[in-house]
Amino acid sequence: MKVFYTQKMVADFESFSPSASKPKLVVESWLAHGFNIDIVEPDPVSLKQLYRAHNPDYVDGVLSCRIPNGFGNRSKAVANSLIYTSGALLDAAHEAISTGGFSCAPVSGFHHACWGNGGGYCTFNGLMVTALDLLDSGAAKQVGILDCDNHYGNGTDDIIKSLGDDGRIVHFTTGKSNFQPISFLKTFADRIRNLYSDCDVLLYQAGADPHIDDPLGGWMTTEQLHERDIIVFETAREMNLPVAWNLAGGYQRDENGQILPVLLIHDNTMRACLSGYHDSHC
Repeated sequence: MKVFYTQKMVADFESFSPSASKPKLVVESWLAHGFNIDIVEPDPVSLKQLYRAHNPDYVDGVLSCRIPNGFGNRSKAVANSLIYTSGALLDAAHEAISTGGFSCAPVSGFHHACWGNGGGYCTFNGLMVTALDLLDSGAAKQVGILDCDNHYGNGTDDIIKSLGDDGRIVHFTTGKSNFQPISFLKTFADRIRNLYSDCDVLLYQAGADPHIDDPLGGWMTTEQLHERDIIVFETAREMNLPVAWNLAGGYQRDENGQILPVLLIHDNTMRACLSGYHDSHC
C-alpha cells in the first residue's frame, strides 16, 4: 500500500503539538514494524490549488512568513512543509481513486484552518484543498470527509460555507457531538454507509486524540480506537469506497516526553488499513 511521504513535509518545530514533526516518526515506526508499505514522494500543491480553499492573501502571507501560521509563529520551516502536507493527501486521494483501494498521507494539521485564517496548529486545510481539486478536475463528483479527530473540524465547515455548500462535499466530524463509545461504535458502520454511499472517495482523519488518556481527548480506549479504524476500512471495502487517510491529532507523551503512545495508536490504524487493503486486493 502506498504511503505518500517526504522529509520535505517535516518541520522540526518545538510545540505542544507534535504534528509538524510527526510524519517522520510515524513512518519510521511503520517501517520498524515491517508493515507492507511503499513510500512514495508526493508532489507539492500549487498556489492555484491552495487558492481554491483559502483566501489568496492569507496563503501568500503564510508562505512568505508575513502572517503567522497555525502554530502562531512565522517559521520558514513550517511554511516550506505546507505545500507537501496538502500535496501528500491529494496524491493519496488520486491513488485511492485510481486503484479503488486505500492509501495514506501521514500528515496532520488541517481541520481548524478556515478560509482566511489558521489556528489550533492547522495552517492550510489539506482536506478541503484535496476535495476541491478532485471536484474541479473531474476526478470525483462527490467527496466524503470523515473527521475522527477529537475536535470539531470548524475550518472545514467554514470553507464549505464560504464557498457555498452545493452538496458535493459530505463532511462529518465526531468532534461536534458528545458520543458514548459503545453506542457510537455500534452504529458507526451504518453512519458511514448512509453518509457516503454516493461518494467517489473518502478522506478519513484517523485522529489519535480521542484516546481517554490524551490531554486534549478523553472518550475512547486504545482497543476502541482500533475498532473504530477497523469499522472504517471494512465498511469502505464492502462499499467499494476508496479511502485516503491521514493522522490528525494526538498529544500524549510517555515518561520520557516522547509521543510513543500516539505512535502506537497510529500503528493500529495502519494495521487496520493493511488488513482491509489485503482483503480488497485478493
